[in-house]
Amino acid sequence: MSYYGWAPYVPVAERRAKALKQLEKMKKKGFKVQPVHLSGRKIADSFWGKGWCDHMESFSDFANRLPRGRSYVRNGSVCHLEIQGGGIKAIVSGSVLYNVSITILPLAKKKWDALKNSCTGRIGSLIDLLRGRLDRGVMEVVADRKEGLFPLPGEMKFACDCPDWADMCKHVAAVLYGVGARLDHSPEMLFILRGVNHEELVDVSAAITGAANAGTSRRRIAVTGLADVFGVEMAEAGEALYGATANPTVTIPKAAAKHQASGKAADKPSSTQQLQKKISPAKSKARNKKSDAVPFPDPLSGNAIYAWRSSLGETQAVFAARLKVTAACISQWEKKGPATFGVLSGTLSRLEKAWKNTR
Repeated sequence: MSYYGWAPYVPVAERRAKALKQLEKMKKKGFKVQPVHLSGRKIADSFWGKGWCDHMESFSDFANRLPRGRSYVRNGSVCHLEIQGGGIKAIVSGSVLYNVSITILPLAKKKWDALKNSCTGRIGSLIDLLRGRLDRGVMEVVADRKEGLFPLPGEMKFACDCPDWADMCKHVAAVLYGVGARLDHSPEMLFILRGVNHEELVDVSAAITGAANAGTSRRRIAVTGLADVFGVEMAEAGEALYGATANPTVTIPKAAAKHQASGKAADKPSSTQQLQKKISPAKSKARNKKSDAVPFPDPLSGNAIYAWRSSLGETQAVFAARLKVTAACISQWEKKGPATFGVLSGTLSRLEKAWKNTR
């Protein structure tokens, strides 16, 4: 160590070799390492990644420290970077491995509501949103320096266990640029970081109506495309929905009606009985009869889905992966609140299986 407490200079190659050895030890202990890798000299290229970096560079308070961070992230010194709701955890290779923590306040509800109002009907789909395929007006709204999605300096708090006394050391600066690189590949992480649901920016009903009005024989949206983008479950021909509120009118054959009138059961189950059997699987009833099991919600409601997800402490994306549906599906279900809704038989089976595994 020098007189000022600084560690002696260590070449980049030597630092990287030492860091890799330490990270390998951490991996063996079960730590999931998420390094930041750049394909070239450019740190970020997408609307979200570049927007983040440009936003950070727009503040004069950061001007003296950010350049050192650029060189660190470019030479692969950000060994681990994890974005969570309200914070970033990272490990940066210097003379030793330094632990960096950045706390970011959630986006104020007033700002988020204003953003949603400004974007209503102007974003076609979640795919367009995450890929940054937005019109100029929307881009200006979401990337606004003061009222947009990116955090202000006063909303961020930095911490690093290196000996540098500055609030933003070069390791923190490297992590900030690393976030920009990560948003190139996972733009949804920005919304998780700010504590908001990106799906709320997409006006699903307006997008479907607009797509239908603009459709031609060459430009029709496939059913699977709607399901993936908007989270809408589309039934195949002849497939019944579990929990559907509408009851189809069934014409009872005269022979069956005669047996019913005489108090005798018809030899062949009526179409109503067949539909009820299809809607209420025997397996679901058998599971619910167990005294030690919490019964599966019947009928399903938005509040039931939300309560289930909340009990697991999972985000909509994680919960959707568990149920093998899209995150948009979870969002649309939860928005129904106390209202009930129907799902396809295949989805019902997955829900029941997941319910059994989490109860």
